[in-house]
Amino acid sequence: MKRSFPVHGKRFASFTAAGALAVGTLTAVAAPASAAITLPPQAAGFDYQIGGAYTPPSGVQIVSRDVSAAPASGKYNICYLNAFQAQEGADGDWPGDLLLRDANGNKVVDPDWKETLLDLRTADKRSRVAAKVGSWIDTCASKGYQAIEPDNYDSYSRSKNLLTTTHAQEYIKLLAAHAHGKNLAIAQKNTPELAGNRVANGLDFAVTEECGEYEECADYAGPFNNRVVDVEYTASGMSKGCPSWKNKISMVRRDLYVVPQGTSGYVRKTC
Repeated sequence: MKRSFPVHGKRFASFTAAGALAVGTLTAVAAPASAAITLPPQAAGFDYQIGGAYTPPSGVQIVSRDVSAAPASGKYNICYLNAFQAQEGADGDWPGDLLLRDANGNKVVDPDWKETLLDLRTADKRSRVAAKVGSWIDTCASKGYQAIEPDNYDSYSRSKNLLTTTHAQEYIKLLAAHAHGKNLAIAQKNTPELAGNRVANGLDFAVTEECGEYEECADYAGPFNNRVVDVEYTASGMSKGCPSWKNKISMVRRDLYVVPQGTSGYVRKTC
């Protein structure tokens, strides 16, 4: 289930033009993480800043920010990318045949976020989508991030049965190979049903939303050896997750819109 919040398309829209850059051909073999790749520290202080960057609060060691932002100085930085869907209003940035369409030729759109799904059904299309996203990964690397967070891994669940878990996994292997080639770690975003395949898919750690609320933290903690960073959006999620997980994984509560500190509606709480 996708549990992202309703502003991520707006956050990333300013960067979509960079995706037009071409990168080298990608293979469908997930490269293993090398010694040059740094994994996030376990159970470290975490802040989720993909709605806008600000100075990390005291105790924070891990920060996730949108690719359009600079990484936080002296922290472990995760670079957020919308890798499986086009941004709202940005379909024109993609070749028409890479936008998923149903049997009637209509675009398949995420009903919650009004984002057209990307067509990952053939090896050629996966390679072409990965080439575009690969240019964003290059930007993450050049800015000094340590890892990437490709969102919407579970787009198949909103695809009217046109996409499968196999399509998603074959595609994310391309992203993993490219990220590892740039000495970046790569996160699995949500999608607990695929966590058991994380080694084959080349994924290094997990970024989860509401694993406490939905009692899914163990689904990630086992396969990823507790290298999990989780954001909760409710007091309920924290009360469910903190007792068992506060000393095992990274967990923070943020407001649903993850607005910057000093902005109306800002919430950040820890266990």
